[in-house]
Amino acid sequence: MEFTDEQITRYSRHILLPEVGGKGQKKIAKSRMLIVGAGGLGSPAALYLAAAGVGTIGLIDSDVADLSNLQRQILHHTPDLGRPKVVSGKEKIQALNPDVNVVTYEDRLIAKNALELIRGYDVVIDGVDNFPAKFLINDACVFAEKPLVHGGILRFDGRVFTVIPKKSACYRCVFKNPPPPGLVASCQEAGVIGVLAGIIGTIQATEALKLVLGIGRPLTDRMLDFDARRTSFREIKTRRNPNCPLCGEHPTITELFDHEPESCELKQAKVEA
Repeated sequence: MEFTDEQITRYSRHILLPEVGGKGQKKIAKSRMLIVGAGGLGSPAALYLAAAGVGTIGLIDSDVADLSNLQRQILHHTPDLGRPKVVSGKEKIQALNPDVNVVTYEDRLIAKNALELIRGYDVVIDGVDNFPAKFLINDACVFAEKPLVHGGILRFDGRVFTVIPKKSACYRCVFKNPPPPGLVASCQEAGVIGVLAGIIGTIQATEALKLVLGIGRPLTDRMLDFDARRTSFREIKTRRNPNCPLCGEHPTITELFDHEPESCELKQAKVEA
């Protein structure tokens, strides 16, 4: 593919980078990224990936924009209240960069449709707000052998880590199963500072671009935790679990299934190095 003069100008700051250049920008333009959840995390991730020139962005979300969303979900504006988030999100992405092809799915990601959707993309970004969905996304990415960038936020705390199936620890290597219903509060119950979504979502977008470009060191076998109150990052080492029920030596999970719904965004846990 050849860039137009306008595109060369638009992506000039990327092209100037030796690690990206014209070849790297073409990789970005050919890439396909699926964002599961057009909310707090999906919003900044979608906008920065669109600005970067990602060729195709898939957005899946079954929800509509609500007034309480606007404190952090920057894909949606006040006139969008009551509109499907994927419709609102597509408009904002294409207003920012008409080069981007936006594919929308006004639906929930469930066991029945997850593999078919995920197989059509190069990288998956987890922007959901509940553990059952996070486990499902992880499982589907492992089965489909697609890289996954996980993110979670709650109160003032955020977390990011990247999964490369068969090469690094997956979500179930670290957290075997979703926590029991009611154990962890949701953002609706406990609150979240809005700008935290921007910090974690943009780190997720950075990870996705690094994976497509094949540069740097991805957040594999380590989790990056962020404390907004102290403005501090902490890295927690992880490792593939040979006894993981999904990607271990003798897996017991051999097909996708839906867990009982439970709303929450971030599990606080200690992980041994």
